[in-house]
Amino acid sequence: MLDRKTPPAFKKSSAFTLIQPEKETLSNGITISYVNGGSQEVTKIEFIFNASKWYEGQSGVSYFTAHLLQKGTPTKNSFQISSELDQYGVHLEVSPGYDFTSLSLYGLTKNIGRLLKLSREIITQPIFPDIELQQAKDIYIQGLKINLEKTSYLASRLLRENLFGKEHPYGRDADVTDIELIKRTDLANFHHDYFKNLEVICSGKITDEVKKELRSILTDFEISTGSKKAAPKLNPGPPVEFVKKENTVQSSIRFGKRSIPRTHSDYPALLMLNHIFGGFFGSRLMKNIREEKGLTYGIYSSLVTLKHDGYLSIGADVNNENRGIVIEEIKNELKNLQAQPMDSNELKIARNHFIGSLQAEITTPFAHADKIKNIILYKLPENFYQSLINKIESLNSRDLLDTAHKYFDDTEFHVVSAG
Repeated sequence: MLDRKTPPAFKKSSAFTLIQPEKETLSNGITISYVNGGSQEVTKIEFIFNASKWYEGQSGVSYFTAHLLQKGTPTKNSFQISSELDQYGVHLEVSPGYDFTSLSLYGLTKNIGRLLKLSREIITQPIFPDIELQQAKDIYIQGLKINLEKTSYLASRLLRENLFGKEHPYGRDADVTDIELIKRTDLANFHHDYFKNLEVICSGKITDEVKKELRSILTDFEISTGSKKAAPKLNPGPPVEFVKKENTVQSSIRFGKRSIPRTHSDYPALLMLNHIFGGFFGSRLMKNIREEKGLTYGIYSSLVTLKHDGYLSIGADVNNENRGIVIEEIKNELKNLQAQPMDSNELKIARNHFIGSLQAEITTPFAHADKIKNIILYKLPENFYQSLINKIESLNSRDLLDTAHKYFDDTEFHVVSAG
C-alpha cells in the first residue's frame, strides 16, 4: 500500500535533455526538423516565415496577411477550407508576431498528411477576398476599441512606444485609421515579398508517410530571402509618462528598459536575478507589494527577448490612490537589489524553482519542438538550455549583486502608467 504520510525523498536534477531533432535539407534549401517522440498518435507541423511586424511598411499589414491566408484560394473559399480541416479533425493556427509568423497544423498522425496539399495551397495561393478582409478589419477595430479602454493595454503599449519609438516595429501599434487604410493589394504585396522563406518543424508521432507527404509539398516550393531591412532608428519617448483615463478606479504601472539577447554572456545572471526580483510567486516584488502591503493582486517582472532587441518589464495593476506608493516601492526594491548580496537561502529557493519550472516545460514532444524552434530561429548553440542551467547553478550572491548594479539601476527605467 502507498504510504501517503511520508513524502518521497527530494531528488535534485539539473538535466535538460531535448529530443535530438532529425534534420533534412531539401534540394531547394528548405530545412525540415523532425522532433519524433511521445506515445500519442498526434503530430504538429509548423511552417515559420520571416514575415512579421519587423518587415511591414504599413501598420497591421503583417497581421492581416497572416490571418487571411486561410480565407480563400483560387479553388476554395473560407468555408470549404474550414470544412476540410474539420472533416479530418485537424486544427490550423496562425500566429503573427514581431519577428516571425507561423502557420501550424495539429491533428492525428493518420490524418495530418491529407491536409498538407491544402496547407501548401493556403500558404502559396491566398487570394485575400475583399469581403473577408473587411470582416477581419471590423472585428479587429472593435477589439481595439475595447482594448483602448483598458489601462493595462494602454500602459503596455505606452511602455513599448517609449522604449523604442512610435515608428519602430517593436514600439509601433496599429490604430483604427491604420487598419481602415489597409487594402487587399497591401496584403498580396507583403505575401509576395515575405512568405517565400521558411523553416519547418514537425513534431510528435511522425511516420514515414508524413515525411513523404511533407517532402512532396515542399520540394518545388519557390523560396527567396525576401527584402533585407536595416535596423530602424530608435526614438525613445519620455522617461516618465502618465495617461489619464476617466472613469477608472484602477491604474496600470509599467517600468521598462531595453535589455540584452540570449547570446550575451550576462544573460543567465540577468534571467536569474529577474526571477528573484519578480519572476515567480515567491519573488521580492510579490512578497513586498502584494503579501506585506496588499497593494495589488499581482506584480511581475519579465525579460522579453526578441530577435533584434529586447526589454525588461515590470508591471502591476493597482487602485488609483496607490499608484504613487507602488511606483516608489518598486524603486525601493530595485535599490535593495543593489544594496547588499542576497541571502544564500533566497537564491537557493529561487534557483530550484526556476530550474524545476524550466524542466517541467518539456513534458511533450510539442514542447521540445518549441525549445528547438528557439534554438533554430535565434541561432543559439544546440546545448543552449543545458548550458543556461549550468551557468545558473554556478551563480553566487556576489555575481547577482554585480548584475543588479549593471542592469537594475532604477534611474535607467522608463516609468509609465495609465489610470
